[in-house]
Formats: sequence, C-alpha cells, structure tokens
Amino acid sequence: MILMVGFVMTAQAQIDRYDVVRRNNPTVTVIDSLASLTVGNGGFAFTVDATGLQTFPEYYENGVPLGTMSDWGWHSFPNPENYRAEEALKEYDFGHHNGVSGTYSVENKGDERSRAAASYLRANPHRLHLGCIGYDIPASDISLVEPKGQELDLYEGHMGSAFSYGGAGYFTYTWVHPERDIVYSGYMTDATKPMPVKFRFPYPTGKHTDSGCDWTPHPGHNTTEIVRQSDSTAVLRRTLDNTVYYVSVRWENDATFSKESDNVYVLTPKEPGLSFSCEYSAQIPSTEAPISTEAIEQTKQHWRNYWNQGAIIDFSHCTDPRAKELERRTVLSQYLLAVNCAGDTPPQETGLTYNSWFGKYHLEMIWWHQAQFALWGHPELLEHSLDWYFKAAPKAREIARRQGFDGLRWMKMTDPSAEEAPSKVGSFLIWQQPHLIYLAELLRRAEKASDGKRIVDKYGGLVEETARFMFDFADYDAKSDRYVLKGIIPAQETLRAAETVNPPFELSYWHWGMQTAMAWQQRRNQAHLYNKVWNRMTNKLSSLAYNTDQLYLAAETATDTYRDIRFTSDHPALLGAFGILPYSPQVNTRVMRNTLNWIWDHWNWDKTWGWDYPMVAMTAARLNEPQKAVDALLMDKRTNTYLVSGHNYQDQRLRLYLPGNGGLLTALALMCAGWDGCTEKNPGFPHNGTWDVRWEGLQKMP
Repeated sequence: MILMVGFVMTAQAQIDRYDVVRRNNPTVTVIDSLASLTVGNGGFAFTVDATGLQTFPEYYENGVPLGTMSDWGWHSFPNPENYRAEEALKEYDFGHHNGVSGTYSVENKGDERSRAAASYLRANPHRLHLGCIGYDIPASDISLVEPKGQELDLYEGHMGSAFSYGGAGYFTYTWVHPERDIVYSGYMTDATKPMPVKFRFPYPTGKHTDSGCDWTPHPGHNTTEIVRQSDSTAVLRRTLDNTVYYVSVRWENDATFSKESDNVYVLTPKEPGLSFSCEYSAQIPSTEAPISTEAIEQTKQHWRNYWNQGAIIDFSHCTDPRAKELERRTVLSQYLLAVNCAGDTPPQETGLTYNSWFGKYHLEMIWWHQAQFALWGHPELLEHSLDWYFKAAPKAREIARRQGFDGLRWMKMTDPSAEEAPSKVGSFLIWQQPHLIYLAELLRRAEKASDGKRIVDKYGGLVEETARFMFDFADYDAKSDRYVLKGIIPAQETLRAAETVNPPFELSYWHWGMQTAMAWQQRRNQAHLYNKVWNRMTNKLSSLAYNTDQLYLAAETATDTYRDIRFTSDHPALLGAFGILPYSPQVNTRVMRNTLNWIWDHWNWDKTWGWDYPMVAMTAARLNEPQKAVDALLMDKRTNTYLVSGHNYQDQRLRLYLPGNGGLLTALALMCAGWDGCTEKNPGFPHNGTWDVRWEGLQKMP
C-alpha cells in the first residue's frame, strides 16, 4: 500500500502553484483591529488598515498594529546614569566541574543600582516604528469609512483596498520594493476633491509589548525636518535623541508637500488621485526610488520567484473538511515568514509588525522561525539571517568566559549589537545553543551540488566553538560515570535553574548536536582535535529519566512532573526530544508514546504557545501516529488560532506569534517529506483516503 501511494505521488501532475497561492489570498471587508495586512521584503514591513494605508493607528493599537519596521531601525533612550552591562551581572555557583562560579546577566535584587541597570539594558535598544502614512481622515470619522473589499495578492506581493468616505469611492494600491525599504502607494477616486496623505512620526514608547508609537510631544527628543526638496521629492531627517534616519518621499502627480505641525507632513495632490513612494533608510539614499511602474514589476517578479522556486503543498485533493483551513494556514505562513523573517538579523517573535520584548529577538526561537526556509527550498533566506552569528560571536565568547567555559555561549534575548539582555529566565536557557549547529546542518544538506562544502567552510568555525561550549558545559559525575546538564532553565520555563538537572529535550539536543559537530569536524579534516573526548562525553551523556508509570519526567529532578501544575503547563518540551530531534539511543519510543498520550489527554493546553502544536505533531509523526499529528496541527485552542492574515494569535498581549507559523511549516515538511531513514511518503498523514496531500520541493528533516 505504501509503495502504491509513493508511485501515485511520484507520477502526479505538476501542482498549479499560482492557483494554490491565489485561492488563499486574504480578503477584508470590515474595519477590524485584528485584520490588518502586511507587505514587505523580509527586512522591512508595512502593515495597513482597511484603507490600504495606516489611517487609523490608534484604533488598531490593541489588535495587530499598523507597523512600519525594519532590521536597522533601533533607538535607545538617553542613559544619563551611565548604566553598564556589568552592573546587571550576578554571581551563581551551580557546582560545575570547572570549580568556578559564573556571572549571569540577571540583576542583583538586593542592589537598587543593579535593578535599575537591568531594567534600562533590557529595554534599550528597542525597535523603532519608523512612521505612519495614512489618509487625512480624522480618527473620529472611522465609523464613516465603509470598506468595500481589500485583497492581498500573495502571488505577486501587492494589495488593493476599496472603501468609501464622504460620498466618494477610493481604491488604494500598496506594495513594498523587494530590495529597498520603499513603500509604494497611491489611490484612484471618483471624488471631486483631492484627498491629502499624512506622514506622522511618533516618538518610541520603549514598552515591552506595543506598537512603539508615542504620539505625545517630546520637544528636543523627536524632530522631523526637511533637508532637501524639489517639485516632486522631499527628504526628511528624523532625529530621536541620538538616533538619526531619513525618509524620502517622491510623488508622480502635481502635488505639494508641506509641514502641518511638529512631526506631521502632508502630501496634497492638486487633482483627485495620487501616486507616491516613501523610502526609509539609515542614511540619505544615493539614488532616488525607482518609479512605480518599474518597482511594481520588480515586486511581482520577486514574489513569483519566491513561490515557484521553493516548495508548495496542495491540499485540494483531500476530503477531510479541515484540509482547506490547513492549506490556508500553510500558504499564509509562507508569506508572513518571507515578509517578516528574511532580513539581516534573527527576527523578533512578532516580526516587523509590532514590538514584543522591546522588539528584541530570542535566539531560542530562531529555529522556529528559520528552519522552515531550508526545508521549503529557500536556504538562501535562512543563510541571510544566520550570518548575524559571526557578528555575535565575540559577545558569545565573552559570556562563556565570564561563566568559566570554553567556546561560544549564545545569548537568549538580544539585538543587532548582540549584547545580552538581562533576564532572570533567559540567561539560564541553553536550548538555543545547538540551534546554530542544526541550522548550519540544514544549510549543508540543502547545498547538494558540493555536499555542502561551501557551508562547512563558512560556518565550520562557529559550529566548532559552539560544540566546545557544549562539551565543557556538560559535567562529569564520577559516581555514576555519566555526564549531566545542570544549572539551567529548560525550554519548559516553569522549572528553576538551581534545582533542575537533565531535562530531556536538552539532553537529546546535546547528544544530537555533539554528534553533528563531530561529523562536521571530520568534513573539515579536523576530527583529531576534539572528536575523541567529544565522543566519550556524548556516549556517556545521561539517559532521559522516566517514572514508574513509564512517563518521561520534565527533568531528572522533577519527580513530581505529573502531580505539580508547574510541570504540566507551558511548553510540553520533553516531546521535542523525539520530534524536533531524530531518534537517538537515549530515547525509549515506548515511553515517549506513553508520554505523548498522557500529555494529549491531561496537559494544561490553556497555558501553551503556538509552536507547541507543531512540536506535538512532529513527535506523533515520528511515532507513527499520523492522525494525532494532523489533529495536533488543527487542535481547537486559543493559542492555535490563525487570523484572516494568517497570523498565529496567542492572547491579548501577543496578537501574533511567528514561531507558531514557522513551526507549522517545519512540521508539515516532516509530515510530507519525512526524515532521514524514512521511506514512507507523507508519513505524518493518515493513509485512509482522506489526506491525499500533494507537494513539491520539500526537504527531509534530520
């Protein structure tokens, strides 16, 4: 039966990619704060309301905000107290074999100066909202705006928005240049009077989670001035404390551009209708923005290439009634990750749409955002952001040294400078450590032409130093003749660093990561340097602990795993030991199956996150439980909700959560293409006739 399925799938007709993508275009017919849509290029994004511009940012503030964000746009509040990173350090002794107590970036609660320094450093720098572009419609008139239909053309990366206001109809077009941070827009109308467009520039809020827009005056701290102007262009210089960037506006109609008030400028056409561009940049652009006709063709070609050169899944032949929704989530996730997560740095969890954790990114999440690019035929987009690790390496080396370890210890929460943000949780996480090895390995596997030699040559040094820390961090317990992991908070963050030993996912990740690093050392002809001692440590790494009910524990020390609410909330990360990761001798598949079934029936699902469902699906698929894999992806829970835009909604604070989207695509790659050693086609879908899933271009997972 499996052979027949494989034959049919191999012989299938080529998928109509245009049809798959276009039938999932999001459409909006109401003003809804959770229904904003985004255009962008991976390192810059522009999110709009139902008018096709950012006309009502205040209304969308508590939904999916109308962001204009980039990789490069960051700001820090003045630091008159001269807070320094070392003031947020606190010494801990976890009894590591090196006999050295290490310093961790957390804050010293007994020291007021240390607490203040940690608060400042955590919030600074923060990502900037670069400015709002919207129609000159008063916020109080929002009820008078009647949407007539808005559609985002996913296949060609542009948006059309129709609405009526004041007895006239308007049609707005919106897109972003694929290589430069330029918004192109304009409108057609049957109005007799022209509609001005306003450019509003907020001061940053510096809050943990919000749009980053403070609209109150900040004299001397927030200024916008024209530095160059012609009949069809204007260049603005934005100055926010010590941060400076530029906004270049170009219009193609007869229009005037003038200052209305501090940080508000107005573009007013002399006749109804308008076409303009707006470029945001850290320096004054050396060339003007391309004209709109040229730019729209570049944009269309960019997105056509994206959809045709990568992987695709077609669910239209499935008879399960949920298949259509799964396809919608899949296509929209492909789009959103390309828009938000394909820039020069790792992405933040809310991408380029609005700020969470001050706009900073979390390196334990980079796997959830970016692994899918390699598996879905876009390794170049993963490589684009992975190169940031070279810049971060000196900081990672410094962290390892001050804690008494060799190699590179990758930080958890950070920003383009790679400075470690103080955190009472993040500074003790370690599961971000092997991500560099995993992602580099995916790139190597994707570069089939030369067996990944270019990738191994490029990232080999980082892989080696990452593994050197992993080796040094594992403690040898002579009494039991094994290596243990301790002094950590695991991916399930409800556990405490001082009392947690051997969490199962981290143990398995250490085993896989070290084995992979040893294979890389062989490819670099450097196995003689470390592999002998690395192999001894890997072979003696602790087994995963389980209880008398044959259920894996959240950690070897978490003996109350199934009786304490702390251990049955947050991420069910112990499943990642065989799901995210392939089989290893540490894993007992019978115990893992028992654990999966217990978690399925008893976990506190109201306290989970969007990537937990794909993780469960991957574990189920590897355990030959395809029905559970599908059911996990489509589980009806709040944190597994997908909005009209495709964003993975979590709660009132996190109205979007891109690790959920990335996890969905990663899980689907495994469920369709399988993993190393798997010969079955679509192993993650039931072979009962209801899931005739057809796909092209997906890569196997390890």
